[in-house]
Amino acid sequence: MLSQFGGAVVGLADSIMVGHLGTPELAAVSFANAIFMPGFVFVTGISLGATPLIGPLFIQRKFKRTAIIFRESFFLNAIIGCIICALLWSLSLFMDKMGQAEDVIGFAIPYYRLLVYSLIPYIFFNAFRQFMEGIGNTKKAMVITIISNIINIIFNYFLIYGEFGFPKMGVNGAGVATLLSRIIMPLLFLLIFLNNQHLRRYFYLFKATSFKIKELIAIAKIGFPIAFQMIIEMLTFSFSAIMVGWFGAVALAGHQIGANATHTCFMLILGISSATTIRVSHQYGSHDYKAVRTAGIASFHIALFTNTITATLLILFRNQIPLLFTSDPQVINMAAQLLIMGGLFQISDGLQGVAAGALRGIADVKVTFIYAAMSYIFINIPIGYLLGVVLGFGPIGIWIGFIFGLSIAATLLLRRFLKLTKAMIKFQNNIS
Repeated sequence: MLSQFGGAVVGLADSIMVGHLGTPELAAVSFANAIFMPGFVFVTGISLGATPLIGPLFIQRKFKRTAIIFRESFFLNAIIGCIICALLWSLSLFMDKMGQAEDVIGFAIPYYRLLVYSLIPYIFFNAFRQFMEGIGNTKKAMVITIISNIINIIFNYFLIYGEFGFPKMGVNGAGVATLLSRIIMPLLFLLIFLNNQHLRRYFYLFKATSFKIKELIAIAKIGFPIAFQMIIEMLTFSFSAIMVGWFGAVALAGHQIGANATHTCFMLILGISSATTIRVSHQYGSHDYKAVRTAGIASFHIALFTNTITATLLILFRNQIPLLFTSDPQVINMAAQLLIMGGLFQISDGLQGVAAGALRGIADVKVTFIYAAMSYIFINIPIGYLLGVVLGFGPIGIWIGFIFGLSIAATLLLRRFLKLTKAMIKFQNNIS
């Protein structure tokens, strides 16, 4: 949870510090992140394909094949990452044609390109992290994330405001700080591997066998559905941000504050989801299907507890949270209204996130992708557009769409996990 929460701090720190420069600057960060995040989430999803494979192999002590999966995941991440970076950079050529205010675009494009460059080192960090999660070690990623966040925040302060002799770069300073912090992340992981005898042996096992296209395909078969599921969710948020931008810079800045707050809450859930994937995959590898079901249900309870708290906090402190980002009363009022909607969809968001993690643990990812498409593309976005744009409820109407989409997703994913694990246990009981 701390590792995933730390990942959200990068965007949160950018928004808080840039927000004090002005409303157009905060809107620019919102717009740039709306375009960038689908690519960021897609490469993250690809990397997640390794964990459900590594977990059972590690439990079964098949270390050589574990190393092969690790190696091929590096290769797959590098290929997909380079393609995504090229596509994302090309989108910067069209950002001025997406209906945003001219002053917002001027800040957004250079900041966005720096984010794209930062994705390259982050790809390799993810390959390290998902391997470590697969073998049940999450502490090292947490420590690295905390260190990189400290670096990001320090250089944000130096470069955004021009303190201690550094140039005053404004919005671009936030982008440079993010790039520097993400370069540090894979380098620290490499240092850990080289100085740990147990971990270093996996590098030696890399050389023990030739390239395995079969293992690459196995990772891709799991990674791509996860990536497409996650990108559908993120595209929903991104398209919603673009729709909110049609109502002006104030609406978009308010949306950015609401999105940052809810995204930070979701990182806690993503941490529980990742832990669920690890625990479920290990029990699945041990063929203990009752424990698979128990781990999933326990995680659902944790998600309910966690997101009941985050929902309460978002609604109670809806007028105080925006003050971290801006002093503009119009933006504060807009963000406060959106935070109520964000609080209302916390329970559904938590349950769908953890249920998806549980299903990843048993490598059931294709149906999850279909459910995501149904929930977000065919329910969330149309309802948000209908309420926000057609019926004139504005940004609040667009955010109401999330309540519908996330609730449908949570219902479908929970039902899927409970149905599959019940069938597993019944099958195991029949043959024993």
